[in-house]
Amino acid sequence: MNLTKQFFKYVSQNIFGLLGTSCYILADTYFISQAAGTDGVTLLNLCLPIYNFIFAIGAMVGLGAATRYAILRAQGDERCQRYFSNAIFCACALSVPFLLAGIFAPGSLLRLMGGDAEIVALGVPYARIFLMFTPFFMCNYIVSAFVRNDGDPSLAMVATLSSSLFNVVFDYIFMFPMGLGLAGAALATAVSPIISISICSRHFFKKENGVEFVRRMPSVKLLGQSCQLGISGFVGEMSSGVTTTVFNLLLLGLAGNVAVAAYGVVANFALVATAIFNGVAQGAQPLVSECYGKSDKAGARKLLILGSCTALVLAAVLYGIIGFVAAALILIVGFWPTVLLAVFAAIGVVIGKYRDGDRKTRQQMKQVLERFN
Repeated sequence: MNLTKQFFKYVSQNIFGLLGTSCYILADTYFISQAAGTDGVTLLNLCLPIYNFIFAIGAMVGLGAATRYAILRAQGDERCQRYFSNAIFCACALSVPFLLAGIFAPGSLLRLMGGDAEIVALGVPYARIFLMFTPFFMCNYIVSAFVRNDGDPSLAMVATLSSSLFNVVFDYIFMFPMGLGLAGAALATAVSPIISISICSRHFFKKENGVEFVRRMPSVKLLGQSCQLGISGFVGEMSSGVTTTVFNLLLLGLAGNVAVAAYGVVANFALVATAIFNGVAQGAQPLVSECYGKSDKAGARKLLILGSCTALVLAAVLYGIIGFVAAALILIVGFWPTVLLAVFAAIGVVIGKYRDGDRKTRQQMKQVLERFN
């Protein structure tokens, strides 16, 4: 298979896999909103930066180690086999602080993220469950990255889509028929990486498998070498987490829990677009690593051009869709009715805050009504 066909195979399968992940987040948001209303969505959005931090560490260790593996394997260097087991051991060690936080201080962590007393009380079971499954979240990143870099992107895509489907289905089952509420949502999310790891593990029993589990003591040196190449993945995930945290804290101060919930819904839809471009990057990475290992500068340059052009085309399509929807809304509904929809949405936020018992909003509305009397 030539390089161009390989590129589109890897990229398309990664995009589909990550889109599946984005869709389960949307489903998660919907089910939580049905079970716990505005406070539930607020809680989910306050927890997203914690997820981002966990995924950032997993990406840094997993993508970095898998990239080192692919480069050294292309060079015929046997040291490549040490990176997989070292990444697994180090990820388990790095997950310990999250485990301890989940067991002993989930409430303190939620307060740190900006949660009030009601959100903390609602969110302690949710935060405790997903934090205790941190090793599986990190290891899932590592296993799927090594499977992709060992020439099996199809299996990695199937694993990601299957775990996402499991999450959606069991979100509903745990939350409603079984009556577990938000704890059920956390449990479905926590078990989904185990499903993905189980499916990806099939690769290690195939004849084509080139990854070996080496039983040696974890090496800080190998971890550092992995993190050098995985730092871009860490920054990408952390930037999303920092942005969400800043917006959450600003919106909590300006308009309370309702505003954070509204932002959370919009931000979750934005994750769909982000997944597309992450799919391009993660799909191209194994091929770029292989070209680098073989000193194939022409191939690496070709992949850079293909990746850049693909990202630009996808961005143009997304902007076209957004522009078309906005134009259609104005043409069908009309400009002023569209403006009125925005006004009604703003009024809805105020009413929601009033119904949620926000003291500041109640006082402001009381002052406004007194002026008319």
